[in-house]
Amino acid sequence: MGCVASNTADAKADRLSRWSATGIVGLRDAKLKSFPDEVLELDRSVRTLDLTHNKLADIPEEICRLTNMQRLILADNVIERLPSNVGKLQSLKFLILDQNRVTILPDELGQLVRLERLSISGNLLTGLPETIGSLRNLLLLNVSKNQLKFLPESIGSCFSLEELQANENSIEEIPPSVCNLIHLKSLCLDHNKVKQMPPSLLKACKTLQNISLHDNPISMDQFQTMEGFQEFEARRKRKFDKQIDSNVMIGSKGLDEGVDL
Repeated sequence: MGCVASNTADAKADRLSRWSATGIVGLRDAKLKSFPDEVLELDRSVRTLDLTHNKLADIPEEICRLTNMQRLILADNVIERLPSNVGKLQSLKFLILDQNRVTILPDELGQLVRLERLSISGNLLTGLPETIGSLRNLLLLNVSKNQLKFLPESIGSCFSLEELQANENSIEEIPPSVCNLIHLKSLCLDHNKVKQMPPSLLKACKTLQNISLHDNPISMDQFQTMEGFQEFEARRKRKFDKQIDSNVMIGSKGLDEGVDL
């Protein structure tokens, strides 16, 4: 028994040493049911923590000790909530929570001012916190496959946002503040209940190249009468032509054709 205990201790020491040296903690498919306490022992050494495809239901408050963590990947678990002190992870740039059971995001999420990518598709969200507007460095927001009925007005303050994915929700209206997203390139709203878009969207968002609105009440005729449609079409065509000229190898549905209704 003593030999077994010694081997276990040695294995743990080797694991911690490796994680500390690389800053990368990879525990995918590890059949974990609780957050591994040994990770918390590393404190500031952790830069990436990947706990994809486990059975984690809770994330402990003590995760705030990982203050240098830049990537937190928690996809494919059974997580229902994030700790309120998640905002203390001030170095965080990537937060991936796809395929969990999260029903609400804490207001403290807005304290993650360095966040560049937030993906929380396939959860049970009915709303997003207004504090999301504090994420001024956010480049991608993916909230697809939730139960959202609207996007908060504050989303227009995510000034760096380039891609917004909100497919498969119950969104009826797009807030006018989306027109403030001058760097937005792609807006995906398939399978929602959108009846109309903010009238100045195409004119204001001069980098917008792709809008996908499959299975929504809005019609192509409505879209074509929006101010700035011709300019949008020109941008869309330039991107399309560039993809063709570059001989991009993609599937039949992979080519971005711009307005998709």
